[in-house]
Amino acid sequence: MVISDEIYGEFKVDQVIEELIHSKPMQRLKGIHQGGAGYLVHEQWNVTRFEHSVGVMLLIKRLGGSVEEQIAGLLHDISHTAFSHVVDYVFENIEEDYHEKIYPSVVKNSAIPTILRKYGFQYEHLLLDDTKWTLLEQPAPELCADRIDYTLRDMYRYGFISLKETGLFLDNLVVFEGRIYLHHLEIAEWFVEVYYKEVIDFFMDPLNIYGSDRLAETLKRSLEKGVLTTDDFLKEDEEVIDKVRASEDEELLLLLKDIHQDVQVEENVEEYDLHRKNKLRLIDPSIIKSNQLVPSSELSEKVRVMGREACEKATKGMYVRILSS
Repeated sequence: MVISDEIYGEFKVDQVIEELIHSKPMQRLKGIHQGGAGYLVHEQWNVTRFEHSVGVMLLIKRLGGSVEEQIAGLLHDISHTAFSHVVDYVFENIEEDYHEKIYPSVVKNSAIPTILRKYGFQYEHLLLDDTKWTLLEQPAPELCADRIDYTLRDMYRYGFISLKETGLFLDNLVVFEGRIYLHHLEIAEWFVEVYYKEVIDFFMDPLNIYGSDRLAETLKRSLEKGVLTTDDFLKEDEEVIDKVRASEDEELLLLLKDIHQDVQVEENVEEYDLHRKNKLRLIDPSIIKSNQLVPSSELSEKVRVMGREACEKATKGMYVRILSS
């Protein structure tokens, strides 16, 4: 199977990868939007968990990762619920890790173990301990395939960066002792700036905050009324919305009616209707310099300033005034 990706180009993948891609758990991710409620209030905010998951796998492959790590990368998000992190807001889960908590159960009760056994793999070994997959995941503020892909994919799709820029960045990546680092400080500065466009300017965009808040309230009330169950969150986004609409509950329909693409909002600290703080996400990629790893913040005032400003903005949160809904 040959996969063509807008970020990484064309790659031939192993048969086990092909079968996993066509499996029901992976295909469901085509209906899960990475930006949560974003696509409901802005038509261009439409990247899916499927695209991201395949992208993570391809990046690991590009960097020389094993088939096992490629599998782990491909499947790392299969437990993401409908609307991704919006469900964390429903449950007031400040760590935004609900999908990680249910991951073992989702994997075990899917077709994935059977597919993996067919090719001689055990799901417990591959999927239940991601600390062994050092290309896939690293604690912040270092680089990892997951962090890199969602940043590049969103920011390219939404017009903030070009394919030429992503190519220059990818060509600058180096794997050292199984982890991802960079050759040059200038590239690190570029990625830090792009990353904060993602996790601050995009994640905390007033329109994004509005959509997430209104959808979280809709889902929460739907649970309280028995219209939805937690099992419904393992369906696709539109399936969940359709079930809420089918209830014909007046309150829920009014809440849904407020989530649309003509909403007008602004940031307003003085007169606000909504306030939300997202999970703090910081980045400080290390540079290989004279055969040593040095955090880019130790070499760049620009990186230090961007990190400090991002921390301040995330800690303060976003204050949103609704102009029209």
